[in-house]
Amino acid sequence: MCGILGFISEKECDVGEILLRGLKRLTYRGYDSFGFAFKTDGEIEVLKDVGDVEKLKELSFVGRAGIAHVRWATHGSVTKENAHPHLSCDGSVAIVHNGIIENFEDLRRSLERSGHEFSSETDSEVVAHLIEEGLRSEKSPVLAARDAFRKLEGSFALAILFRDHDLLIGARRDSPLIVGLGNREAFLSSDVIAFMDYTRKVIYLEDDEMVVLRCD
Repeated sequence: MCGILGFISEKECDVGEILLRGLKRLTYRGYDSFGFAFKTDGEIEVLKDVGDVEKLKELSFVGRAGIAHVRWATHGSVTKENAHPHLSCDGSVAIVHNGIIENFEDLRRSLERSGHEFSSETDSEVVAHLIEEGLRSEKSPVLAARDAFRKLEGSFALAILFRDHDLLIGARRDSPLIVGLGNREAFLSSDVIAFMDYTRKVIYLEDDEMVVLRCD
């Protein structure tokens, strides 16, 4: 089933510890690989691997935002390259995805004709490149993400992290995605158990809804 988790805060904190703790609570959903992406000054840093996330006894990363994922392979074999998160070509967008993008082959071919280079076999990676394509056209992150979501056929729950913008975007269709609102911080997750230690104030997104989380 896979599981996703996103976090954004008004102040710097140990995002690594928060994401690792929450992600381990999502492993009941079944998975064969895992990964994290953290927003840093000037770049997005990605850590991912195959196997058991429990082998990470601790993960410390001070910052304000990040996303995490446990994957159960559907498109593409169980490899580090196919694990989430996935980055856009220029590294400005990171995504985690649950669900199946049914028209990913057509989208991928179109993006490759526009010069995009893919690093995985997954259907999910097209989302990062679609959003990057919108940003190249000088769209705002919100408009670029919205336009990308409208091109997707199939099911999805998505969390999107941006290198150059202090926000976290989520969207869903036929796959659960829940917002948790804390004290000057917010979460996105497949299940409330991932962030119950931090807040019990939640919003359940409906199909084809998008949410923009800012803490500034």
